[in-house]
Amino acid sequence: MSSVRPRRKTSVTDIRRRKDGDPFVCLTAYTAMMAEILDPHVDVLLVGDSVGTVLHGHDSTIPVGMDEMLLHARSVARANPNSLFVVDMPFGSYEASADVAFKNASLVLKETGADAVKLEGGVTQADTIRFLVERGIPVMAHIGLRPQAVRATGGYRIVGKTQEECDALRADADAVDAAGAFSVVLEGVVEPVAREITAQIDIPTIGIGASPACDGQILVTEDLLGMFDRTPKFVRRFAQLRETIDAAVADYAAAVRKRQFPSDAEVYANDNGD
Repeated sequence: MSSVRPRRKTSVTDIRRRKDGDPFVCLTAYTAMMAEILDPHVDVLLVGDSVGTVLHGHDSTIPVGMDEMLLHARSVARANPNSLFVVDMPFGSYEASADVAFKNASLVLKETGADAVKLEGGVTQADTIRFLVERGIPVMAHIGLRPQAVRATGGYRIVGKTQEECDALRADADAVDAAGAFSVVLEGVVEPVAREITAQIDIPTIGIGASPACDGQILVTEDLLGMFDRTPKFVRRFAQLRETIDAAVADYAAAVRKRQFPSDAEVYANDNGD
């Protein structure tokens, strides 16, 4: 059953106030159509750089550039979402310096009307986060498993299994909190550490492969819809759309080959143009 909740536009302040409140809902969207469907049900829509793997066939998010992020963010913007509208900063668009990050982040906000940007990194990006926030750009941070860093970290792996990793995660969380991020994504973090970090910092945490104790949760929409053969451990499939689409296309193809489509009811007659 649908649980559509009409509401006013969600702001960064609204999300920040959800700390220790009712869990809030986040999903990815890359198109106006998907944003329109998701918006009534979620609190945050993220135009993630996961668009590279979901829609463009890349094996990581690293090849995604500013042009692609702007293209998809503009599309989502056309749905005029009431959810908080956040756009990922792609790899290479913010790491060089705070000035470079500001130039690209301000472009995202100007070109798309987004409410905030998201960038990966903790201690190493704290100064950049502070620089952006002080200049009026809200930032959602992202620590733990960082998809843009998989080549440096040796692939997609859970973080927090060693004491050294736990200490680094705590330091990253403290750093982005102190720098002024309004929330932080915890990706691929072992459950006890994600729970501890959520209790430790003053800003909301958003879990993906982390803990039910996080203040919010996010998934890639196509994962929860069952669009891929492989399902990560942290994903629950709430639908099986890959199988549904496969069956529908097979039925269509069969109808065409048997000349059962289009039928008389699906063509235009010459007499009245109906």
